[in-house]
Amino acid sequence: MSKEIQSIHEFDLNLICEYYSTVKRQGPGSPEVTKRALSFINNLNAQSRIADIGCGTGGQTMVLAQNTAGFVTGIDMFQIFIDIFNSNARELKLENRVKGEVGSMEKLQFKDEELDLIWSEGAIYNIGFEQGLMEWRRFLKKGGYIAVSEASWFTDERPKEIEDFWMDVYPGIDTIANKQAQMQKAGYLPVASFILPENCWIEHFYEPQVQAEIDFLNKHEGNKAAEGFIANQRHETQLYYKYKAYYGYAFFIGKKI
Repeated sequence: MSKEIQSIHEFDLNLICEYYSTVKRQGPGSPEVTKRALSFINNLNAQSRIADIGCGTGGQTMVLAQNTAGFVTGIDMFQIFIDIFNSNARELKLENRVKGEVGSMEKLQFKDEELDLIWSEGAIYNIGFEQGLMEWRRFLKKGGYIAVSEASWFTDERPKEIEDFWMDVYPGIDTIANKQAQMQKAGYLPVASFILPENCWIEHFYEPQVQAEIDFLNKHEGNKAAEGFIANQRHETQLYYKYKAYYGYAFFIGKKI
């Protein structure tokens, strides 16, 4: 990480959450990708229990709920996200079966074998891909599914600049093949995996942030921490455009065996 650009780990979480509460998505993805991942899951009905771990404001959760019949619980550690999540559920008239709750993905309150599906788009990295798969497994019924999107290398070798960036941001990043092997080792049958298309990053994540960054800087004019954070975000965006052939997000769907 260059001296001019601070590491994401140097910024206050409240500042980060404030910023991301102003955009629809807190990570790369799209409604189409959510529905594609859901198409590999065949055990859901009106009695199904689904959890979206690290749900953020629920952009993907609402798509999930609109395309299933079960009860969906969104879990996120930040109240600001959960408030928006529940407001979105009410606006879509989903509040009777979609509920957001403040909680930690490291201390989930579900009962053993309570859930039919665990979902997590771009969030399992907070606990670690392997650790999340192993710790969350007990909450799934036998034959239940887990579906997560995760930052992944597309190649075995890559330029030093992007390697160094990801080793700082998320050292757990790995190749798709290795992630599949980790899923199998954790006690799941790997059902499917696929790479998220570039529009999940560009159209649904980075482009909507252009105006959000301007508004955030205007709101926090003269705030060096806010300026440093936006510089970090813009640097990340530039790296994606420069090195997107080497990395991206992949969806991984597994079945508890």
